[in-house]
Amino acid sequence: MVQHALDRGYEVVAVCRKKSVSKLDVFKERIIVIPGMTNDREVIREAVSGCDGVLTVLAPWGTQQYSTGTAQAVLDYAASDARLVFSCGWHITHDGKDVYSQGFKMLLAVGGWIARLLRVGDIGDQVEACRRIFASGRRWTVVRGSDLEEGESQGLPVWSLHIGDPILASNRTRRVDFALFMVSALENDDLIQVAPAIVGCKTPSALAHVRQA
Repeated sequence: MVQHALDRGYEVVAVCRKKSVSKLDVFKERIIVIPGMTNDREVIREAVSGCDGVLTVLAPWGTQQYSTGTAQAVLDYAASDARLVFSCGWHITHDGKDVYSQGFKMLLAVGGWIARLLRVGDIGDQVEACRRIFASGRRWTVVRGSDLEEGESQGLPVWSLHIGDPILASNRTRRVDFALFMVSALENDDLIQVAPAIVGCKTPSALAHVRQA
């Protein structure tokens, strides 16, 4: 996301865990880095001050409502007219019209139970974070990502309003292109108060949809 933002000429302020700050050394002197956790309200207050847009990864780490704390801090401290773009998984639903396969629902249930048991994550935390975002009335977009894979960029992902739509069937997006969609959403007013579910633009389901169109 940092590189995509710099490519568009944005000034970038990044919040990064202290132990991971060195991963941003490639951007030294090009961005401002604030070491800290994203659910630290004072860290977020400092980071979003004066920002026109905020890109937020809702990571459901641990069992201390990390995603919810992160989202609430951004909602509380970002400027009232700031463009807010959040990322989450496909399991989030905005209007309840998403259609999930039995396999997906079973994987979500079992994976979520194991994560809570091991105290490494809480999928319900993302659900609560997004509930607050949806109810906020802010200029938000919640980008719902399919399974991620590494590799060179294939271009801007395609999207749909609902899981279960044929265009999303391939369930794959390049990690670099997920970031591209996040940054591009900052300037796409059609995505305000929308929760797009994305898939790679070169995946079979996306190409089939384009051919049919």
